[in-house]
Amino acid sequence: MNTKYIDLINQTFDFPQEEFALKNKTLEFHGINLMELVEQYGAPLKFTYLPQISNNIQRAKNWFAKAIENNNYAGKYNYCYCTKSSHFKHVLNEALKNDIHIETSSAFDIDIVESLKAEGKITDDTFVISNGFKRAQYVTNIARLINNGHKNAIPIIDNYEEIDLLSEEINDTFKVGIRIASEEEPKFEFYTSRLGIGYKNIVPFYKEQIKDNKKVELKMLHFFINTGIRDNAYYWNELTKCLKVYTSLKKICPSLDSLNIGGGFPIKNSLAFEFDYEYMVDEIVNQIKLVCDEEGVDVPNIFTEFGSFTVGESGGAIYEVLYQKQQNDREKWNMINSSFITTLPDTWAINKRFVMLPVNRWQDSYERVLLGGLTCDSDDYYNSEQHMNAIYLPKYNKDKPLYIGFFNTGAYQETIGGFGGLQHCLIPSPKHLLIDRDEAGNLQTTLFSEQQKSEDLLKILGYAK
Repeated sequence: MNTKYIDLINQTFDFPQEEFALKNKTLEFHGINLMELVEQYGAPLKFTYLPQISNNIQRAKNWFAKAIENNNYAGKYNYCYCTKSSHFKHVLNEALKNDIHIETSSAFDIDIVESLKAEGKITDDTFVISNGFKRAQYVTNIARLINNGHKNAIPIIDNYEEIDLLSEEINDTFKVGIRIASEEEPKFEFYTSRLGIGYKNIVPFYKEQIKDNKKVELKMLHFFINTGIRDNAYYWNELTKCLKVYTSLKKICPSLDSLNIGGGFPIKNSLAFEFDYEYMVDEIVNQIKLVCDEEGVDVPNIFTEFGSFTVGESGGAIYEVLYQKQQNDREKWNMINSSFITTLPDTWAINKRFVMLPVNRWQDSYERVLLGGLTCDSDDYYNSEQHMNAIYLPKYNKDKPLYIGFFNTGAYQETIGGFGGLQHCLIPSPKHLLIDRDEAGNLQTTLFSEQQKSEDLLKILGYAK
């Protein structure tokens, strides 16, 4: 009878996979021996595997290059990284190795851009696409960037007042984009995104505020879908409506030459994940060309803004199962030595799934369990009630430590969790490792941050200096 955990995985999924494999009976992730990490650094810990950032950027670039060639598409493709997914310097340094551009969402993002420019990581040729509702400081910082010579800075207009606000602080002419307020999926509590300007209002807005404004040049139409790029009727319908607006604008605005199809690609959230990226890219490029050809306008340069896709699959978290609590005849709670709310807040906030696998004991028999965090909050859990599939792990044995890993956690979790700050129930943030490869392909691991100490939290709270 097949009762080992490895048997369960082999019966359920195609395994091993590109990034996951077993070696010496323990789990490897992109060739990283995870048990060696645990033995050297302990658990809980988080890590970022930097090469995967470049890997995903290059994958997307290749898909678009192939689609542009296949469709005889005359426009160019530009890959933008959404800094809000992870603002860390090590992430930006890795991403910028790949000739990409930047998308910002708040005032302090511009300070990061200026720091990267000072270090030579980006140049005046790098596009800086500035989204979001622009408060005074954001407007000031964008204006400073443009006034200092960054002509490829393109603020995306989110409301009717931003043209005037930017004009007051920018000395010379400047380029802008307009964000479309897309209609949301039926499951949303509202019909139209709070961000951007409605489909029907964009052409009138252009005529009233931009067409005869000698200081402003419209270069980009920005299309964003909250749920990301998906092969469903909703996405294709919204893209079609966007293209109708683009072609209508292009006929009266010769300077318009770029379409930003914001909204990210999905990333792997289980061993059963399937998504035909290459097909989606080819079909998007094909649809843009078809509509533009039908309307007799030149095709736009295509911009994408990939945040989670860029950095998400580089991240991981490893915990130890401390104890098992049998709360009734059916529910066994495996308690981890950290908190889901604080270290993987999306599991709590939006019921997000990540790839979850044990690091060791794959040859042991398995059981169905629930996973609980250390806080005294009833929502600090990760289990089959929140997620489609039940959780099965090697059977708990107090004499045989069990370590579990959550993978593809590299986007948003640190910023939403408040990296370096207070954590719920004062659970400390775990240590964080950066993993890279040298020119010979050998792994290099460095400690980015230590686990928080009591004095760190007491200082924030005012109990210590």
